Amino acid sequence: MEKIVILTGAGISAESGLGTFRDAGGLWAQHRIEDVATPEGFARDPGLVQRFYNARRVQAAGARPNAAHEALARLQADWPGEVVIVTQNVDNLHERGGARGVLHMHGRLAGALCTACGHRWTAPMEMRAGEPCPACRAAAARPDIVWFGEMPYYMDEIFGHLETAGLFAAIGTSGQVYPAAGFVQEATAAGAHTVELNLEPSATVSRFAETRFGPATRTVPEWVAELLAG
Repeated sequence: MEKIVILTGAGISAESGLGTFRDAGGLWAQHRIEDVATPEGFARDPGLVQRFYNARRVQAAGARPNAAHEALARLQADWPGEVVIVTQNVDNLHERGGARGVLHMHGRLAGALCTACGHRWTAPMEMRAGEPCPACRAAAARPDIVWFGEMPYYMDEIFGHLETAGLFAAIGTSGQVYPAAGFVQEATAAGAHTVELNLEPSATVSRFAETRFGPATRTVPEWVAELLAG
């Protein structure tokens, strides 16, 4: 049975109450991206960055998986072939919805990273500027988040999956952030059928063979039900 590779973006978690950085009035609207989502911003004001991600961590902890997360977990469980979920999201709603082996290409709010020795550990709900690394004790802890200008995680693994996919789906993505925006081209080149499920057309909508528009909590369960029905 063909392999299914699914890319998810902020749109799948929006209905769980987690806003994107393009939403007006949310956490992102209160800060410049350069100040809270770049290595340079962290170097300038680590306290601001830690407080920003502390707030995001609290917000994510209060969110609940929605019907779209749960439908993808059901697809993973019931599809006779492999289903790989790649997400640009840093929340853990896929896992809490029942998904397994999710590739978090932009890192995780639940993770901490030492910039001195590279050690990773589970982040406390509140991190402080100068937080010590439990491995080397350097005051160099940061959120384990891929910031703008940094290389996303798992890229070799992801491209390997795209090369062997029979079906590629992008759900709730803007198509404006690379390298993820280029995944549809990689999958198409490998011969996969491609589908976009989104609230509205993305910047890369013309590259998909199939499109479905509407709230993820409606379109994703419907799509999964059709796949499983054969």
